[in-house]
Amino acid sequence: MKIASYNVNGIRAAIKKGLFEWVREQDYDIVCFQETKALEEQIDESILEEVGYKHYWHSAEKKGYSGVATFSKIEPTAVIAGCGQEIYDREGRVLRTDYGDLTILNCYFPSGSSGEERHQFKMEFLHDLKPFFLETIKERPNTIILGDYNIVHEDIDIHNPKKNDKRSGCQPDEKAWLAEWFNGPFTDAFRHLYPNKQEFSWWSYRAGARDRDKGWRIDYLSVTDSILPTLTSSAHYREVKHSDHCAVELNFDWNI
Repeated sequence: MKIASYNVNGIRAAIKKGLFEWVREQDYDIVCFQETKALEEQIDESILEEVGYKHYWHSAEKKGYSGVATFSKIEPTAVIAGCGQEIYDREGRVLRTDYGDLTILNCYFPSGSSGEERHQFKMEFLHDLKPFFLETIKERPNTIILGDYNIVHEDIDIHNPKKNDKRSGCQPDEKAWLAEWFNGPFTDAFRHLYPNKQEFSWWSYRAGARDRDKGWRIDYLSVTDSILPTLTSSAHYREVKHSDHCAVELNFDWNI
């Protein structure tokens, strides 16, 4: 299985930069997009349909905002949009697809960068959604929860941890939540494979941050214990520029 998570920061703009052609070249089984900022009917997906991708959407009610979409060459056995909590479902933040006994949750966690009110919303999301995720893995023990978490886990996951420790995404309360997450039933797939490797998934548009690789790792593929032995490789595509994020790829041995 070859899958990817990719915050495209507006799928229509990313398509103009060659997103769909790149996805086709990579030949992913499943690719999960976050921050699509579009409704399904606004996209001409014919280029992907021609090579066999089905597409499933959970868009925000607010136009041009948030949203997730999962494109798959494998027909899902179930598709469930949302988490059952209206305040978050209005923003199009969770999309579940099942493939036999494998479940993928495509998630776009809120950003708190616009101010204290949104940071508090983000913390409420983390608190409210954790029981939902835990209930899901009770029912579906072979689960990957991937997407843009908007949180740095450890110092190795950011180019300058001391300088950024007061910014949203690096604050103690959210980092503590993520530490508990990865010390519980979920494992960071990339960090499991590469304990000491520093790679990033997001860069500011300022000061040539991406070219200088001054970034943050805030996009994760969290896996349950049953999937750990199947992991083979993971990669970040910094040189592929459709967004201020990059695609995060995971390869694992799994038969559907």
